[in-house]
Amino acid sequence: MHTVAVIGGGPAGMMAAIAAAENGNQVFLFEKNEKLGKKLFITGKGRCNLTNNCSVEQLLQAVCVNRRFLYSAFYGFDSAQTLRFFEEQGLTTKTERGQRVFPVSDHSSDVIAALKKKLTASRVKIFLNEEVKKIRISAGAADAKDDHCGNDAKQRPSICGLLLDSGEKIDADAVIVATGGMSYPSTGSTGDGYRFAKEAGHQVSERSPSLVPMETEGTDAQQMQGLSLRNVEVSVYDGKKELYREFGEMMFTHFGVTGPVILTASCMIQKQLKEHPLTLSVDLKPALSEEQLDARILREFEAAKNKHFKNVLATLFPSKMIPVIAKRCGIPEEKPVHEITREERKKLIAVTKHFSLTLLGLRGYNEAIITRGGVCVKEINPATMESKKVNGLYFAGEVLDVDALTGGFNLQIAWATGHAAGASA
Repeated sequence: MHTVAVIGGGPAGMMAAIAAAENGNQVFLFEKNEKLGKKLFITGKGRCNLTNNCSVEQLLQAVCVNRRFLYSAFYGFDSAQTLRFFEEQGLTTKTERGQRVFPVSDHSSDVIAALKKKLTASRVKIFLNEEVKKIRISAGAADAKDDHCGNDAKQRPSICGLLLDSGEKIDADAVIVATGGMSYPSTGSTGDGYRFAKEAGHQVSERSPSLVPMETEGTDAQQMQGLSLRNVEVSVYDGKKELYREFGEMMFTHFGVTGPVILTASCMIQKQLKEHPLTLSVDLKPALSEEQLDARILREFEAAKNKHFKNVLATLFPSKMIPVIAKRCGIPEEKPVHEITREERKKLIAVTKHFSLTLLGLRGYNEAIITRGGVCVKEINPATMESKKVNGLYFAGEVLDVDALTGGFNLQIAWATGHAAGASA
């Protein structure tokens, strides 16, 4: 019987441990936190968007980095198989807008409970509050002797086991690194897997926060803090070049902007944003052309000739936006509607259709859903997730240099790569 050691009790690690155990291996799962799935618990604002109910082709289209690498993993374990797996553990799910899948209960704890149930049934031995200090690898005759591996020094290095922080040595035939990235470090994602990879001779690409809110210039966003906008169209420009355009929801914060379309934008534009500020343009009334918007404003003005400008704005925008809109138009809030000129009305149309903010940069890992960058996938077998440098060493989940859009796609990467690694190990 082979012994497989899995480092990390997140989604990729738990799935890897289950797949390895189902293939007849003795499996040890090491988690440095006091419980499994600590980051999974807070995903989707505690609801856990566990996958996206779409085809493999659509899954691949949602991948931002190293899409080709995930072909085998996705075809080997797609979203339909993910749903089947959880249904077999007694978890009932529902599919919402954008094919996002959630537990019917809206509780991420039920997803974790389903995984723990399967881990127990598969006889995976779980070690909590156990931090792995080093992966033991044969790297020559001396190391082989020290680690009791018995490997020929001329062979490619092979896994021997683990060295725990306590000093205890664990023997293993295979090790799966599923330690996550660096996002939400309070959940234990502190980049351990990158260190393990480098020590094993792997390249690790530059990391940065992704699917993360962005900071803006000035105080307008702060003035509208907490305001959520639905059904708006967001564009990002580098000078006159459009980098991104999407329809959906966003929100203003004390530092700038967030929300689904903003998080997705952060994935698409971060390279340019690292170099210089960019322009965020929001169409507040995307369903109306400028001519149609002008006609509507004229109707509102006609119906409230003697009212103040701010009172008419209340029929068009949320109250928190009114002072900002009025300031940008250059029209006093107390100005009677019948005194507003055609040029001032044109300015109102322009501000409505092109409400712009200057993007200064991304927020940090504490607010990032995922980490961009990681273990170089050119050095990993895409069908098995095994290292091409060290026999018996596997990587799964966010530690790899792959990432995708919001909507359950990143968790599907975790399930698929975890399953591939566990089944192969």
